[in-house]
Order: sequence, then C-alpha cells, then structure tokens
Amino acid sequence: MERRPGRGPIRPLAAAAWAAGALAVALCASAAERPAPVYYPARFDWQRQTPQDAGMDAARLEEAVQFAIANENPATKDLAVDLATTFGRNEPFDTAIGPVQARGSANGLVVRRGYIVAEWGETSRVDMTFSVTKSFLSTVVGLAWQKGLIGSLDDRAADYWPALFEGPHNGRITWDHLLRQTSDWQGTLWGKPDWADRPEGQTPADWPNRPLSEPGTRYEYNDVRVNVLALLTLHVLRRPLPQVLREEVMDPIGASSTWRWHGYDNSWIELDGQKIQSVSGGGHWGGGMFISARDMARFGYLFLRNGRWKDHQIVSPEWIALARTPGAANPTYGFMNWYLNTDGKPLPAAPPSSVMFVGSGANIVYIDWDHDLVAVVRWIRGGPAPSEFIGKLLAAVR
Repeated sequence: MERRPGRGPIRPLAAAAWAAGALAVALCASAAERPAPVYYPARFDWQRQTPQDAGMDAARLEEAVQFAIANENPATKDLAVDLATTFGRNEPFDTAIGPVQARGSANGLVVRRGYIVAEWGETSRVDMTFSVTKSFLSTVVGLAWQKGLIGSLDDRAADYWPALFEGPHNGRITWDHLLRQTSDWQGTLWGKPDWADRPEGQTPADWPNRPLSEPGTRYEYNDVRVNVLALLTLHVLRRPLPQVLREEVMDPIGASSTWRWHGYDNSWIELDGQKIQSVSGGGHWGGGMFISARDMARFGYLFLRNGRWKDHQIVSPEWIALARTPGAANPTYGFMNWYLNTDGKPLPAAPPSSVMFVGSGANIVYIDWDHDLVAVVRWIRGGPAPSEFIGKLLAAVR
C-alpha cells in the first residue's frame, strides 16, 4: 500500500479522492491563467456588463457620462445653418452640394472588453459624422492595398490616374501624401478649388495664388484633396466605395443597414459603362457618412481588436500599424483620420498609444488598447471638453 512521506498509508478510496482533488486544483489554476475568450457582439445583440463586472467604478463612469451630456455642443441643431455660419462665414464656394440634415442631441456609449457598460441618448439615430468619414475612407484605401491593387504607398498617384495628377507639382504626389494630408494637390474638383477650403492669405486676392509646398513637407487639412483620394480609390477599386465598405467591413462586423455614405449632386462619373457616385470624405459641403453611434462603436471595436472580427482578419494589422505611425509633417496625425496621442500631449490622461477619429460637431471615436476600451461621443462641444471627458472616463477604470 502506498505511503505518503511522514504519514500513514493512503487507502484506495482516499487516494482516489486525494488525486481528484489535486487534479481539480490544477485545472482551476490552469483555467485562471487562460484569458477569457474575446467577445464579439452579434448583429442584433450587443450584450452589456455592469461597470463593476467590467472593472470600472460606476460612480466615476456616470460622472463622465453626465459631463458629456452637460457639455453638448450649444450650436444650432440645424446643420445647414451651422455650416453656413461656420465654414461659410470665411470661405468662398461654400454652397452645400451634398445632403445635409438636422442633428440629434448628445449621445454615445462606452465599450469595455467588448461589452457595453454605459450608453446615453439616441445611439441608434443616424446623423452626419463629418470628418470621421475620413477614417472609413482610409480603411477602404487599406482594403485596396491589401488586395495588391496599390503596389506601394510611395507610388506616385499619377501612375494610377495621370489625368487627376497632371503637372510637375501634382505629379510628385504619392498615396502616402494623400493619406497624411500633406499632398498640397492643386486644382478644382466637384466645383470646389483647393484654395477655397480654409483659404490662406491676407486678402481674397491672395487666396488663389498661395505658394505651393513640396508634397510631403506640410500638413494641411483640406477636404478637396480628401475628395481627390476618394475619387482615385474609386478608380482603382472600380466599385462604389460604400459597396466595398458594406460588403467587406460593415456587414462582417454586424453593423446595421441604416448608415449611408453620400457624395455630391455633381460627383457622378462614368466608370466601365456605369454611372457611379464618388463619395466625399466629410460633410464640409454636405454628404459624407451618415451613421449611428452604435455602428461607429462597432467600427472602433474592429480596430481595438486589430482588424480582426471573430475568425476573420478584415483589416491587415500591418495597415493599422501604418495608420498609427506619426507623419513627418505632423507627429500627432497618422493616416486620415487617425489622431494620435504622440507623447501624450493631445490627451494627457490617456496612454500615448491611444487614438481618436474626430469629426466636426464634435463626433469622436476613442480607441484605447491599454485599457481595452472604445468610446463614442457625439455632439460634445469643442475645445478642452473631449480631453476632459476622456480623463474622467479613464479615472473610472480600475
């Protein structure tokens, strides 16, 4: 009969019970070491967790939510009027040529470890999202790159469509320059000259004659050039960009069927015998992405999971790494519309690795890999309010 050192003999039944107990302890320890499976929400069922179960302080989380609500953008909800009294106040050619609709009230949601832990306002309401549209556009460019339709981001855009990049200046522009908003493309597209977007110069007579910068050397936010990238990408993919986005991204991640990506009344082209609308990269002159906070959160969660949804790699991790790489001309801007927290300067309370997609309004998708967190905040006032909201949000993380 087996004996344990320094003890009496182990009888058969006792030995079996002892062995079973030891095995159970070992299995429990092993299970505790294994990470919980990653949760991906089904299309019509996004599960919730209490803040406590998600490792957050409920009171502090509620404080962040109430801050977002109390700091709603005070401007008119009639966005046609808002556009006319903001961009239109200082810009020529300011007439809207795409759809515009009135917006809703402040809304948003917080997702921790994949589960909704806070939600406020009408998060299923479809609203304009302005420059967050650019994040969808750069993602579609990434899909073209993954397919091998773009050989290198350092390729000249003129090699893909010479007519759109004529001349010695435009001919030096690369895909990387367009993605980082450093191209300084010169020309007119859809009736909007490049210089008419946030015009530079002492007088209106100076605006069309501004000096050009060498492509890649100067960051300048410009929606005409964003629309050039959208048109170039349409030419490469040979399919409407909203169709590509829906089939290859939004449907696989379980987004709703309510979002729309609009172009302009005059942005139709003929391609391979079909009439196709080239979409815009924002709502500056109307159009762009009309989408709900819930669908924006799914889009952000895709990137929190490094482009993977369940067993399907939708966006290449290599593309995401490129999008998160600071540009030489602007270290806090990656590919459009990836706002980086380089050195922690834009968002002092957040990890330097975090990013935001930002649109006028303000519309924000905050992605934080260090805290396994996504937050969508819509119609919060500008200035320091978004950074303060994120500081309060992260104070709730245990």
